[in-house]
Amino acid sequence: MFKNLCTLIFILGFTACPMAMPASASSTPEYQVQRLKVSDNHRFLQYENGQPFFWLADTGWLLFSKLSREEAEQYLQNRHDKGFNVIQVMVVHDLAEKNYYGNTPFINEDPTQPAVTPDSSPDDSLAYDYWDHVDYIVHLAAQKGMYMAMVPVWGSAAGQVKAQDGWADSYATWLAQRYKQNRNIIWLNGGDKKGSVLPQIWQQLGLALDKATPDNLITFHPFGGTQSSTWFHHASWLDFNMFQSGHRRYDQKRDDVPAAEWKGEDNWRYVAEDYALKPIKPTIDGEPSYENIPQGLHDTTQPYWTAADVRRYAYWSVFAGAFGHTYGNNAVMQMHKPDSGKGSYGVRDYWDHAMNDEGAREMKYLKQLMLSRPFFERRPAQSLLAGENGQKYNHIVATRGKNYAFFYTYTGRPFEVDLSKMPAGLIVASWYSPRDGHTLDAGVFNTSGIQYFHPPGTEKEGNDWVLILDRI
Repeated sequence: MFKNLCTLIFILGFTACPMAMPASASSTPEYQVQRLKVSDNHRFLQYENGQPFFWLADTGWLLFSKLSREEAEQYLQNRHDKGFNVIQVMVVHDLAEKNYYGNTPFINEDPTQPAVTPDSSPDDSLAYDYWDHVDYIVHLAAQKGMYMAMVPVWGSAAGQVKAQDGWADSYATWLAQRYKQNRNIIWLNGGDKKGSVLPQIWQQLGLALDKATPDNLITFHPFGGTQSSTWFHHASWLDFNMFQSGHRRYDQKRDDVPAAEWKGEDNWRYVAEDYALKPIKPTIDGEPSYENIPQGLHDTTQPYWTAADVRRYAYWSVFAGAFGHTYGNNAVMQMHKPDSGKGSYGVRDYWDHAMNDEGAREMKYLKQLMLSRPFFERRPAQSLLAGENGQKYNHIVATRGKNYAFFYTYTGRPFEVDLSKMPAGLIVASWYSPRDGHTLDAGVFNTSGIQYFHPPGTEKEGNDWVLILDRI
């Protein structure tokens, strides 16, 4: 274990009664969850009290529609215990969908007519409507100190609306008014769509949400291989950027993404592009490759993405400058159950078992590491690397604060660091494992010249390590 002077400090980021109902979403909530805001340097998020907020999200896309109250409690508690603090979820996945209790969100599939039952009662299951269930889960998450990143209407559902004129403004205004008192809501406009598809809808949704809930953060969840900044970086309603690096390998290029824009698995490239934009806005990978989903998404004969892959996406993007990261699991994102039929994307497990998969258990070590050092001063630091940064899986990504630096290697390949670019004095080095959070000594060095570092173990994909340098 780590025994040098600079000890690694880790900051570790109501059972639902079947018929219990929280207070109405439009009333003053009984819980005290701090709202989130963009940090003063516009690179990160923070709590209202100024403390750093490291976004560690899970994609529970079909949470509102597939799970019961009891199952939602089980899921949210599991994610809370694993260090997740944000759940990305669709408010409406399909205009005609029914939730666990058989309720639909709209009358006649019309978003301007939410199917709300007046005077809903916790003792009357017939009066417990679709929106009561959303309320219940939002409040349940808040009680656990968790945030709900909610997509008002998924992109494919937005295209299903028969009368396109005016519905987005009407629906978003109603939705925002209903949840304007909920401090734990973040809005994800879009939903797996390019901003150039239905652009007037996304603008109407964004403006209406921002007008009615100006204190709730808003971003745009885009199509695979694209980023929100392409269309909405200068939109007044967009508080931070989000990109979807997607589920494809380097050799599985999308035909609908220009060759010059194709980044393959290099999700750190999206961060670098957003990081250079003006005005400065935070950015994050809102949908990288999911654990246990086929590479390429649709062909189930292809290999499936593993825990090592999801770690690589997480550390690459965060060290490149992202303010947090979103994890996903194939079975969990669709809340696959024994009665769900075949399911989608070659799913091979059920949600309640898959939520304990290896990658989900390991994400907390990234959050702990990033909160263990001064947070807001962190920035990309590729200039600390001596020589080539490496291509594809051999790529080394570096980040630093004033008196510390982190370097991530996915393959455990050796690399060199120019210590003369660190503050003068002594540097204590250690190796941090993204797999279990344990730390090994790597020596003490003067900050002069170039130093060669060799990670523990054999060089291979998945033998990933973080080199930590701390000024004594």
